[in-house]
Amino acid sequence: MDKIEVREVSKRFSSKTVLEPLTFSVKQGEIFGILGPSGSGKTTLIKMMIGMLKPSTGTVTVCQTSMPNLNVFHQIGYMGQADALYEDLTARENLSFFAGLFGMKGKRKRERMVQVLHLVDLTEHAEKKVSAFSGGMKRRLSLAITLVHQPNVFALDEPTVGIDPVLRRAIWGELGRLKENGAAILVTTHVMDEAEKCDRLGLIRDGQMIDIGSPQELMNKYEATSIEDVFLLSGGDTK
Repeated sequence: MDKIEVREVSKRFSSKTVLEPLTFSVKQGEIFGILGPSGSGKTTLIKMMIGMLKPSTGTVTVCQTSMPNLNVFHQIGYMGQADALYEDLTARENLSFFAGLFGMKGKRKRERMVQVLHLVDLTEHAEKKVSAFSGGMKRRLSLAITLVHQPNVFALDEPTVGIDPVLRRAIWGELGRLKENGAAILVTTHVMDEAEKCDRLGLIRDGQMIDIGSPQELMNKYEATSIEDVFLLSGGDTK
C-alpha cells in the first residue's frame, strides 16, 4: 500500500526551476532514499511532501490525503536540516513540549520519552539546557522529537548529519525496526553507505530524478559495484 504518492510534482521559485516534474511512491514498510548532492532539490521535495511548500505542478498525497493538510502533518515524523528547538529549555522539557503538541500525555508520554532519549543517547543529558548542547546533540534531540509520537510516516532530511558513526548505526537500526512495523520512511542523504541501506533509491541531480530502483537493481543496471559508482555512471555527482 502506498503511503506517500508524488505525481508529476515540480517546483519553481520566480523564474528558477528547482525541481523538474517527478513521480514516485513510498510503500508501507519501505525506506525510500533520495540520494543527491547539496542543492539538488532534496529539501524542497521533503517540504512539499509534508505540506510546507505547495508544488508548482502535480500532487502530493500522504495517507491517501492531498497535501497540504494540517491533520496529516501531525501524523508525520518530520525532521528538517535546521533544528527547531527551544534553547532555554532542557532536553526533557523540549521533548515533553513537542510530545504534548502531538497529543501525548500521562504514562504513555513518560515511557516514550524515556525510550527515545535512550535511543539517541541523551539520557544523561536530559536535564541540560539545549543552549549548552553541541550541534550533534541537537540533531539527536531533534530525532528524538521526530520519533516520540510513533508516527507511521516519516520525512527525514539528512537526519544523521553531524552524528558519530556508532550512533548513526543505531539510528539506522531503529529505522529498520520502524520499517518492519509498517512505517513508510522517506529519507534524504548524500552518504553512500546510508543509501545502500534503503529498500529503493531515487537518484536526484540538478532538480531531476535520474533513476529509481533498489540498490541492487541500480548496480545491475549500470554494471557497478557500489551506489557511488551508480551515481557517477548515471550522470550524478557525489560532491
